[in-house]
Amino acid sequence: MKENQFRFFRATNHIFYEDLSREKGFPESPNAWICGDLHLENFGSYKSDNRQVYFDLNDFDEAILAPSLWEIIRMTTSIFIAFETLKIEEIKALRMAQLFIKTIGEKLAAGKPNYIEKNTSKGIIFEFLTTVNKRKQSEILAKKTILKKDKLQILLDDPKHFRLEKGLKKDLAIHVKHWLKTDENSPYNYKVIDAVFRLAGTGSIGVKRYAILLKSSNAIGEKYLLVDMKQSTSSSLQPYISINQPEWKNESERIVNIQNRMQNRPPALLSTSVFRDETYVMQEMQPTKDSINFKQIKKEYRNIYQVIDDMAMLTASSQLRSSGRQGSANADGLIKLGENKDWQEIVLKYALIYSHTVRTDYSNFLFDYKKGSFK
Repeated sequence: MKENQFRFFRATNHIFYEDLSREKGFPESPNAWICGDLHLENFGSYKSDNRQVYFDLNDFDEAILAPSLWEIIRMTTSIFIAFETLKIEEIKALRMAQLFIKTIGEKLAAGKPNYIEKNTSKGIIFEFLTTVNKRKQSEILAKKTILKKDKLQILLDDPKHFRLEKGLKKDLAIHVKHWLKTDENSPYNYKVIDAVFRLAGTGSIGVKRYAILLKSSNAIGEKYLLVDMKQSTSSSLQPYISINQPEWKNESERIVNIQNRMQNRPPALLSTSVFRDETYVMQEMQPTKDSINFKQIKKEYRNIYQVIDDMAMLTASSQLRSSGRQGSANADGLIKLGENKDWQEIVLKYALIYSHTVRTDYSNFLFDYKKGSFK
């Protein structure tokens, strides 16, 4: 969190929504399914269940039914904070924030969700998806695994991988074996080879997360898969939402159900499981760097413009795609929001002012950290 103020912003989602929930006179908006933590780095590529590569919203741990504009405000604020962190002029940040809001309005008003895969992508996202599409599973495995005594194992030299206690590892293997046999979304004819504790994310520190190495039991050839198994906790927005939520069976069901509604296609192997009375989201492990690196394109204005425009389209599409479901507004309600431009300047102003609040919060955090307040 002390790395920079954008990282701090990513890790303090709960503070953002606590402050927003107290804001008086904020424009009302129809209820919509939102990912709950939308920012520039929560868009990325992934392989879907149809083995095609898509670019879309890709983090739904905080997903919840909330006012539609809450998602838009969070993302707009992230533009100001990320651009300042990257030392991109504030005037450019302002233009990109205006573009994001304007495009959101237009896409909502059009009432038709869209999606991005390689053949429909443009600019830097086209180059990005073309590269990702060429990447083979063996390349991902080469970075995460090592061959020891003729047996493939997950690499423990990786600073984000930690050895599991024997009893836990054994129980985990039994659990995943059962998941492979009983869950319709699990891969067919695979067995567990290895497992480690996995450290990933910024706001997910302390959450139980495992990387599971699977091997195909087919007689012809050897094929391996890495599965990500992440513990689910309640949405950090829940305390600040007065809207009635569906009665989900558990938090993993909430995450997976909303993700399936909002994304054009789900990631490969997306499903849930319950291990030691705790619920987990299961999915094929995606490469950790499959999000747009704005640091590399900070001087390429046209590319940044196209990426922000695409992100706005995807955000609007996710709300339209999930409209009319268990309390979310129907498409007509979202279209009406898009046609009404009165909220746009208010959202822009709030996001700009709040980005200054984050700057102050971050400075206070650094001061307290250096003072030893968190030891």
